[in-house]
Amino acid sequence: MPPKTPEDERRIWQTIRELEPLQPSFVSVTYGAGGSTRDNPINVVERIAHDTTLLPVAHLTAVNHSIAELRAIVGRFADAGIRNILAIRGDPPGDVDGPWVKHPEGVEYASDLVQLLAAHGDFCIGVAAFPYKHPRSATIEFDTEQLVAKCRAGADYAITQMFFDADDYLRLRDRVVAAGCDTPILAALMPVTTMNTSARSEQLSGAPFPAHLLANCFLGADDPKAVRALGIEQAVLLAQRLLDEGAPGLHFITFNFSKATREVMSQVSVPTRV
Repeated sequence: MPPKTPEDERRIWQTIRELEPLQPSFVSVTYGAGGSTRDNPINVVERIAHDTTLLPVAHLTAVNHSIAELRAIVGRFADAGIRNILAIRGDPPGDVDGPWVKHPEGVEYASDLVQLLAAHGDFCIGVAAFPYKHPRSATIEFDTEQLVAKCRAGADYAITQMFFDADDYLRLRDRVVAAGCDTPILAALMPVTTMNTSARSEQLSGAPFPAHLLANCFLGADDPKAVRALGIEQAVLLAQRLLDEGAPGLHFITFNFSKATREVMSQVSVPTRV
């Protein structure tokens, strides 16, 4: 996430240096909740590209942007050599659960943003996927149609929102394949290591936190180390199953901390692909 304070600034670069030895395929930089920050993420992406060995993926949202402004941002990315962009419509500023209102001179859907990117440069374009269903989608079927539309508009891959049940991811993948779409879908994970993050993760993902895990967390609520150990254990099990089932990659949501991700990956066996 883009830093907002000097402490945030120190931590984000420490986290990046701690993750570099894992040799991730890329590191993504969010655009700010509800479009709340703009220049900061662009600066972070540029610095990652120039000062580290990592490949940055820049998030780009349509929130409060005209098409002209979006073209200008895309041009700045291109000038900085940034060719990897995650195109997301974004949440309404100030209230992520509020009604979506497009900019009068902007775009309505993420698929429109994908088309804009595809028309203005040689970008590798990612989009968002929702294993459990986007909170604004009426049905899972409609949600799948929207994902396939984004892929056919020019997306090269998709990254899921965080989820907690591997079967939700596998069912999503099956629905997309059944629709005749073979776009790779990366699985997003976040090790839930505190009671607070279990509630926050459900709010962010729209997916219910598994009842049996929540019950176990409550049993150990007076022992933060036990809650953390459970979160790491469950994340390892989920990551391993996803890889064993053929997920093309894992996208860890770190909130600018590296320790949990490093712990999980130290215990995961990555299958050899042929």
